[in-house]
Amino acid sequence: MTHTPLKAVRAGLLTALVLLACAAPARADAGHPAPDSLLLLTVSHGQPPSTAGRGSLLRCDPPHGHRHAERACAELAAADGDIAAIPAKDVFCPMVHAPVTAHARGTWRGRPVEYTETFPNTCVMAARTGSVFALDGV
Repeated sequence: MTHTPLKAVRAGLLTALVLLACAAPARADAGHPAPDSLLLLTVSHGQPPSTAGRGSLLRCDPPHGHRHAERACAELAAADGDIAAIPAKDVFCPMVHAPVTAHARGTWRGRPVEYTETFPNTCVMAARTGSVFALDGV
């Protein structure tokens, strides 16, 4: 009998939820337009990155689903949904090698988004991506 680690099951369920949300037809509810900015954000630790990282579903119309949703959505809006274009913060990070991989998949205002970047540590990731990958427990 094979046992699947809880983290792997949780990551699989989160991925399935996002795929269903992205595949569902957009519809208007009570005169409000359907959200068109939806990103599944994950952060994985290690080199190569583990498959059991932390994840969050960020929605920006209106901002929710993420502990810093308003700030993350504002940063994404200023960068027109391009995570790599978010201005880097001028901070000093420790020279500790603890690699983290940030991954985003979804849509920004109807356009597909796919982003993956490995950073030397979480401090550098936060300095380069702002609040977007500021997930619980990362």
